Amino acid sequence: MIRKIKRYIIYGLVLLFPVAFLSCATASLSKYKGIGRVKTYDFYSDQLPDSFDNFRIAFATDFHYESRFNKHRLPALIKALQATDADLLLLGGDYRGRDGGSLTELFDAIALCNPPLGIYGVMGNHENNANHAIVEKEMQRVGVKLLEHEVDTIWKNGEFILVCGIRNPFDLKQNGISPTLNLRPEDFVILLTHTPDYVEDTDVSNTDLALAGHTHGGQVSIFNVYTPAHFSKYGNKFLTGLKYSSKGIPVIISNGIGTSRKDIRLFTPTEVVLVILHKK
Repeated sequence: MIRKIKRYIIYGLVLLFPVAFLSCATASLSKYKGIGRVKTYDFYSDQLPDSFDNFRIAFATDFHYESRFNKHRLPALIKALQATDADLLLLGGDYRGRDGGSLTELFDAIALCNPPLGIYGVMGNHENNANHAIVEKEMQRVGVKLLEHEVDTIWKNGEFILVCGIRNPFDLKQNGISPTLNLRPEDFVILLTHTPDYVEDTDVSNTDLALAGHTHGGQVSIFNVYTPAHFSKYGNKFLTGLKYSSKGIPVIISNGIGTSRKDIRLFTPTEVVLVILHKK
């Protein structure tokens, strides 16, 4: 009986930690109250220009301000983002909570991060209504560049990478053709989309790395494998962490910052993501 118990414990640990080992990711508990962790991914590519070796990208998504993430936790988010010492900040959408929240407060705070190469964002499903115009106005006010089926060039020492943002990835009839189809295969492209399903739904073959949110890690999850929530039509394939589409495109899915539907999290800590690019 004791041996069986030990065996079950070992099996549980194996299920709990494989994503961290296989994805070259590390998660450190955050010292900022209200932010569960800062999760770091080291991403290697021979496509990366030499000037972008050790380039740091912070990624934050699914704020749902105000939900569980409220004005009392807002300073913690900004301190966590600033502590990443990122060159670039990317925002993944879903800025306003179901019961509303001051987007002026949220974007005033985000602007304090002030990374040297700017802040870019896309919209989430919670912006597929009147929130879209409000968020767009706040982005323009504080200098966040909105990318909706657009590509922008990030320059460093005469070399560049491309950031591509997707407009409403849930409406594939209108938005199913990815702008990456117009990019050269030799370009290093980061694709920013609210839902990871888009990477499976469309041809993003010229993408080197995609960043997404929307799933919240399930909000309630067992070993990062099972959740009763259904945020993706592909089940738990794109639940959280570093995953790959059926065509081998890597996508990092963040648990996000806030909560939706139910104001609860269990084994799905809120997180700020830091991606460190490395020349392979």
